[in-house]
Amino acid sequence: MTAEETGRPARVVVADDQTVVREGIVMLLGLLPGIEVVGAAGDGEEAVALVAELAPDVVLMDLRMPRCDGVEATRRIRADHPGTQVVVLTTYADDESLFPALKAGARGYLTKDAGGDEIVRAVESVLSGNAGLSPNVQRRLLERLSQPEPPSAEPVAPPDGLTARETEVLLLIAEGLSNQEIARKLHVSTATVKTHINNLFAKTGLKDRAQAVRYAYGKGLVRPPVN
Repeated sequence: MTAEETGRPARVVVADDQTVVREGIVMLLGLLPGIEVVGAAGDGEEAVALVAELAPDVVLMDLRMPRCDGVEATRRIRADHPGTQVVVLTTYADDESLFPALKAGARGYLTKDAGGDEIVRAVESVLSGNAGLSPNVQRRLLERLSQPEPPSAEPVAPPDGLTARETEVLLLIAEGLSNQEIARKLHVSTATVKTHINNLFAKTGLKDRAQAVRYAYGKGLVRPPVN
């Protein structure tokens, strides 16, 4: 239900790992009608914890964050706190960002060039049970739906309990990327990459990057190049 229907403003948590951006969003939201910012998180883990503590109506969720990214945080929030809706607010509108976020349960998706009125409309839309998508995201969805699905091999589930992000790090290791290169590609810190590597090594029993490459090929996560 919208703020007008409930007689109270929508209670919102903001999640963004960049302090300046996060504080700017909080300041902007404070000027908008029908919205009350009740908390701000610096990463996905903190966002999940704040939702459990504060039970907000909506989380404005960045995607590229350390410890727990926005997609995984969205998945956890929607699974454990279905009364809280998620609107993604991110720099990225590519397919690799958009579709995983929507599949994880986000009901809205805006890019950070959205104006205050657009944010208010998105929040009100998701609270009314509708989707809160920016016009360019709606166009991208329509384009994707109008394209025939290409034939593809059966998707390979992550083995040995690896998370989606740990599997992503494993594939980048298999491509030969260093920790620093992986960090830049995923927009996270090198320390976060090392944590993911330590976790995936512990789960799989691997000892070094060479074993990780063989493991990725052996599990069918990477296919040998065709000559």
